[in-house]
Amino acid sequence: MAQPPEINETFLREVDENLRRDRVRDFAKKHGTSLIAAVVLFLAASGGAIWWQYHQKQHSEQQVEQLTETFRVIGTGNMGDAPKQLDAMSNSGSKAIRASAMFTRAAVAIQQNDTKLAIAKYREIVADDGLPQPYRDIALIRQTALEFDQIPAQEVIARLQPFVKPGGPWFATAGEMTALALIKQGKKDEAGRLFAAIVKDNEAPNSARERALQIAGSLGVDASAALPNPAQ
Repeated sequence: MAQPPEINETFLREVDENLRRDRVRDFAKKHGTSLIAAVVLFLAASGGAIWWQYHQKQHSEQQVEQLTETFRVIGTGNMGDAPKQLDAMSNSGSKAIRASAMFTRAAVAIQQNDTKLAIAKYREIVADDGLPQPYRDIALIRQTALEFDQIPAQEVIARLQPFVKPGGPWFATAGEMTALALIKQGKKDEAGRLFAAIVKDNEAPNSARERALQIAGSLGVDASAALPNPAQ
C-alpha cells in the first residue's frame, strides 16, 4: 500500500505551484479571448496616445513656423493673407500660439484703422480663461485704452481698479487712464493725487512719470520732488 507523501514545506510548495498552474490554465481557457482583446485595446490606446502627443508636437512646431513666417510678411508691410492666417491660429490649442496670434491680429487691425476689430480681439483674449492671467490683464488694459472715449468714465475706473496699485506692472498705464477718467467726472483733486503717485512710483517708465508730473502740476499738485535727479 502506497504511503502518503510526507507533508513538509517542499511538498506544500509543489502543491501550491501546481494549483497556480491549473488556475492559470483554467483562466486562460475561460477568458483567453477577452484577455487578448483587452491587451489589444490597451496597446491600441497606448499607441494612439503616443501618436497623438507626437502629432500635437509636430502640429505645434508647424504653427510656430507659420507664425514666424506671418510675422515676417507683416514686417514687409504687405499683409497678404496674414490676417486670415492669424485668425486661423487664434483657435490653436497651444496657449502661446493662440495668444500671440490674437494680440498680433489686434495690432494689425489697429494698423489698418479697424478699431472695432481690435477691440473685439482684445475682448476675446480677456474672455479666454485658458490663457495665463497676465495675457488677459494686458488685453483688458489695451481694450480699455481703445474704448476710453466710448464708455462711461466710471466703467473705465471700475475695469482698471485692480491694476491701480503703485509698484504693479500696469500701474502707470492704468493709473493714467483712471486719473483722466476722474477728470471727466470733475474729480480733479483725486486725479492730481493719482498722477503724483505715478511720479513717485520708481517702477513706472520715466516717460510716464514725466507726463504725470506735468499733468499733476496743471491740477495744482507739485510732485517734482519725486522725480530722480539727473545729476545723481
